[in-house]
This record gives sequence, C-alpha cells and structure tokens, in this order.
Amino acid sequence: MFRRTEPTDCTIEWDGRAIPARAGEPLAAALLAAGITQFRDTAVSRTPRGPLCLMGACYDCLVEVEGEANVQACMVTVKDGLHAAPQRGPRSLEMIEESAP
Repeated sequence: MFRRTEPTDCTIEWDGRAIPARAGEPLAAALLAAGITQFRDTAVSRTPRGPLCLMGACYDCLVEVEGEANVQACMVTVKDGLHAAPQRGPRSLEMIEESAP
C-alpha cells in the first residue's frame, strides 16, 4: 500500500522491532512505509485502529512514544533511536490525574 521513494537514514524501534526510517518524517509515515497499519486498539471493544487523517485531527494513530501514552504518531517527528509501541487499552486514571492542571 505505502512504499518508500527515498532511502532510509535512521532506525527506530516499534514494539521491540527495528524499523528503518528517515529522520524528520512523521512517525505514522515511517510505520506505514514499514507495512505497519495497526497502531492501537480501542479502549472498549479492542477494535484495531490506524492512522486516518495524518494531520492530527482524528486521534486514530495514538501510540506510546518513549513511554508516554496517547501520543499522535502523525505529529511525532522521527529521530534515530526513537522508541514507540502500540497503545493498548484505555488510559490509566493515574495518568489522567498527573496531567490535570
């Protein structure tokens, strides 16, 4: 479905797996180019979800980046060594309380 037109220049880690990428591209684009289309499961029904809009409007591309949950993969810029993983299940209440003003 998606394919690269230029060579990669860095490596990121997706759920423990090394993925070739290009520094500066969106994380969602790097994952799609690697053939990864499922980024998370919905909190209630566990339905697989992946990027839809690729511009930060839909929130279907939520992932964990460097241990932080609920990050939009389309809004994260790839850098060498970036660690990301699928978001699994709902956000914890502790995380909600920590982020409250």
